[in-house]
Amino acid sequence: MSETLSALRAARLVPVVVLDDARDAAPLAAALVAGGLPVAEVTFRTPAAADSIRAMADRGDMVVGAGTVLTSQQVDRAVEAGASYVVSPGLSRAVVERCHDHGVLALPGAVTATEIQAALELGLTTVKFFPAGTSGGAPAIAALAAPFGDLSFVPTGGIGPKNLHDYLAIPAVAAVGGSWMVPRDRVQAGDFAQITRRTSEAVALASEAESATAKASV
Repeated sequence: MSETLSALRAARLVPVVVLDDARDAAPLAAALVAGGLPVAEVTFRTPAAADSIRAMADRGDMVVGAGTVLTSQQVDRAVEAGASYVVSPGLSRAVVERCHDHGVLALPGAVTATEIQAALELGLTTVKFFPAGTSGGAPAIAALAAPFGDLSFVPTGGIGPKNLHDYLAIPAVAAVGGSWMVPRDRVQAGDFAQITRRTSEAVALASEAESATAKASV
């Protein structure tokens, strides 16, 4: 298991961030760290993505990845900026192979047995399950985990405080991605104090879910 994947497993939560202005990256990173979650997935949905990744990665105390990566060229830009993992909404051989070339963790989207087998053929051990909420949710992951026992999942999409426990209770789930602790409008408004509060609450909720799962398994 890579160090990056181990760090994501330890965090259990991956904030999915959309940044419109790279100047917000540093205070956002500080807010996440202050909230107890030194992890971020910065999506390549805006021109500020690469500079934002660089600003966050340069801190040296965060695991920073690039999300919504669709091309091998974007992989190059993300890695050059300091991303240690790359997340894609779907499974692209070109993107996965470029990640392998750079030695960074690839987390492509896969929600069917066919897509998962294709991911396994590319040497992957973990996939993104996206969009989780409209692809069967936690029950679908639990069902897929049965025949693919060595695979782990990072579900994203439609996950929040109300259903977080459902996903974290599944042993095959390495971490859960979500944006509820880093809403785009709060970032744009510079309300980083609220983001720290939301992050702290999310971390506490994940810890509660972990404890409940551990007790149930005894």
